[in-house]
Formats: sequence, C-alpha cells, structure tokens
Amino acid sequence: MVKKNLITCSVILGLMMVASLFICGVPDKKPLPQSTAFFNAATRQKSVENTETTKETPLNFAHENVPVHNVKVKRKIQHSLWKHKSHREESAALKQKAKKWFPIIEPILRLYGIPEDFKYIPLLESGFDNSVVSGRGAAGFWQFMPQTARDYGLKVNRGRDDRLNTRKATIAACKYIKELYEEFDSWTLAAAAYNCGSPRVQHAITRKNKGNYFLMSLNRETSSYVYKLVALKQVVGKPKPKVKAQPVQPEIPALYTMLKSTEMLNMN
Repeated sequence: MVKKNLITCSVILGLMMVASLFICGVPDKKPLPQSTAFFNAATRQKSVENTETTKETPLNFAHENVPVHNVKVKRKIQHSLWKHKSHREESAALKQKAKKWFPIIEPILRLYGIPEDFKYIPLLESGFDNSVVSGRGAAGFWQFMPQTARDYGLKVNRGRDDRLNTRKATIAACKYIKELYEEFDSWTLAAAAYNCGSPRVQHAITRKNKGNYFLMSLNRETSSYVYKLVALKQVVGKPKPKVKAQPVQPEIPALYTMLKSTEMLNMN
C-alpha cells in the first residue's frame, strides 16, 4: 500500500515538474511598456518636431497680416514666394548684402519708430546697389527722386548727392514713411505709397475695399509691391530652422541588462 502511494506521489510530482517547465518556457505574449519605450522614443520625438514645424506664424508685413484666406491674395503671395525661392543664387547674394547693411539701417528705423520690415524696401528697390539709377532719375539704396530727396533734407546737386549716403538716405526715408503712415494709418499703405506716391493710393481707396491694400486696385507694380516685400522677408530674413539632435539609442547590451527576463523572451 505504501509502495503504491509512493509511486502515485512520484508520478504526480513528475507531472507537476513537467507542467512548470512548460509554463516557464511559453513566452508572455502581453507586451510590457518598458520593452518598447526605448524604440518608440525617436518616433515620438519626430512627431513632436513635425507638429512644431506646422505651427508657423501668419504671413505679415509690419505686423499687418496677409489675408491668405482670400483666394486671389493666396495665389499672388504663393507666386511671389515661389519666384523668390526659385532664384537661389540671387537670394544668396541678397542675403549677403542684407547681412552687411541691415545692422546700419535697423537702428535708424527703430529710432524713428518705423517697423523693422521696412528694411526690405532698399533691398527690393536697389538690391543695396548705389549704382542703380532708374529711368526717371531715382537713385541710391532707397531710390529717391531728386526733388523728393531735397524735400526730406538731402542735398542733390552736381557736386553732392546725399541719396548715395546710406545713413542720410535712411533718415530721409524714415521721415517720408512716417508721414505716409500718419496719412493712411496703415503700414502696408505707407509702403504702397512709397512706391507709387500718396495721391494714387488715396484715389484707389473705396468703400468696398475700405483701404485694405490687398483688396485695392492699383497699378501692376504697386499691386505686387508689398507681396514682394513679404516674400523677401520670408526668403532673406527667415533664419534656417535648427535641426534638433535625435535622441541617442542605448546600446543593445545595455538595453538587455535593463529588461526583465520575460521581456527578453518577447524580444527574441
């Protein structure tokens, strides 16, 4: 009887040992959060970066937004941006000139309370080239006409032309732009009037457009003038996006030491 009991106990014990070995040998199919945390870190980081890049500030000139919800406006600004971005060599040359002359112009603009975006006017008008003279006689970085230059304190005669003096011409431009802003109460209209003159802008203001530059009917050059300034601001003035460092993946041996035995079974 005792012998039969011993045999029965031995059989039961043997079955229990086989069952325990079988259970330990079967991998746990439920994934643990620690086992994927290291591999998903880079994916999550990339997702955050992509979200950040989509949050771009609205296009604007002197803090006056470009109404890109308007189909016509959106088409014109996209064309202007494409045109400037496609001329890479020219844009690179403008960036170099801007790097040289902006530090001289920016403090003068601030001194007269003119928005910094007006520094792109001489870049558009002359490309920061003092040798540029228009067919009508406008000269200098700011492309002043002789009489307009005299009206704002510049000397223009056979022996002297202050339009070619960057600081003096910038001061005169600030005085002119400030008067235009006081007249129109709009920086975009002040920029447009700088291009074509105050009377033309006044004539283009109607009850329908309510003095909104982007809805006004102006001559071909002036109607694209602010669009070009905005495009220059985006192409020349916008800094290159900083490339964020990717998180360093832990080495495989170190990763294995940080995982539990059941997680190692899952990985294998």
